[in-house]
Amino acid sequence: MKLIVTGGAGFIGSAVVRLAIQRGHSVVNIDKLTYAACLDNVAEAAKSPDYTFIEADICDADAMAAAFETLQPDAIMHLAAESHVDRSIDGPGAFIETNITGTYTLLQAARAYWEGRGKPDTFRFHHISTDEVFGSLGDTGQFTEDTPYDPRSPYSASKAASDHLVRAWHETYGLPIVLTNCSNNYGPYHFPEKLVPVVILNALAGKPLPIYGTGANVRDWLYVEDHADALLKVLAEGTVGRSYNIGGENERTNLELVQTLCSILDDLRPGPAPYSDLITYVTDRPGHDARYAIDPTRIRTELGWRPSVTVEEGLRRTVQWYLDNEDWWRALQNREGVGTRLGTGSNKG
Repeated sequence: MKLIVTGGAGFIGSAVVRLAIQRGHSVVNIDKLTYAACLDNVAEAAKSPDYTFIEADICDADAMAAAFETLQPDAIMHLAAESHVDRSIDGPGAFIETNITGTYTLLQAARAYWEGRGKPDTFRFHHISTDEVFGSLGDTGQFTEDTPYDPRSPYSASKAASDHLVRAWHETYGLPIVLTNCSNNYGPYHFPEKLVPVVILNALAGKPLPIYGTGANVRDWLYVEDHADALLKVLAEGTVGRSYNIGGENERTNLELVQTLCSILDDLRPGPAPYSDLITYVTDRPGHDARYAIDPTRIRTELGWRPSVTVEEGLRRTVQWYLDNEDWWRALQNREGVGTRLGTGSNKG
């Protein structure tokens, strides 16, 4: 297939680009190159004649319309998004603009392109979203595709809105869409402001390992390369108009996750003392959801997909990748916001 991938220089988007190129697809990567993007993430893919990069903003209607008309893709995989909850608390405006207005702009461009070619049944608009749109769970239960939306942060609210827009363009205009909601991703090329890379890099530097509250918040952890595999599966085989929850089947509290990372680091890069001695509890962020957990029954039964690695296996691969790729993460250390506490509730608009 010929694919447009938005946000393909980001964490999850670059994993999709790399895997799609490996599998013989032609990929056009459209990315604005914001603070979290890095073209080094797709350096190997860029060596392929089947790879093209376009620096553009998904909110630019003219640029998106031109991209569709020029490239004539078989499908678009929409991953471009502002995605860091803490940043959304401090500055929600960028999340509204990119995640809502940007998705609307893409939908309009895709619709015009699709209608202009006689509405081919083979075209797909794949919107990639998050389980955070469903809100927070108690001690039991899991999110299904029918769970009511209940977003609690500016980030999750903006993603919920984008989900609703995608469904509306399908119901109103017939645009052939598929939609996925994933659990927390981790793995290689993870921008160093999220929990897993923060813990790895702080530990290596001998800095405190910050844990919000008591560390009891639970997440379902999904290895990013497994996620990319699932996304391509849904694109190729998913039912039009249907959504699929993609989970790692690896629930862990934040404290358990950090302790596991410390144990792996103790093994792979022993320090003068156990890395767990660096664990520090900090004030929780506003509106911190207690628990996320995905019921993956639909994607397992309909498409035969499930994750290939446990969280312990995936975390070991991730730690080893960061140990082997110091040049990559050191180059990102001075980017805005990296290494500072965000999401304390200040209002920057």
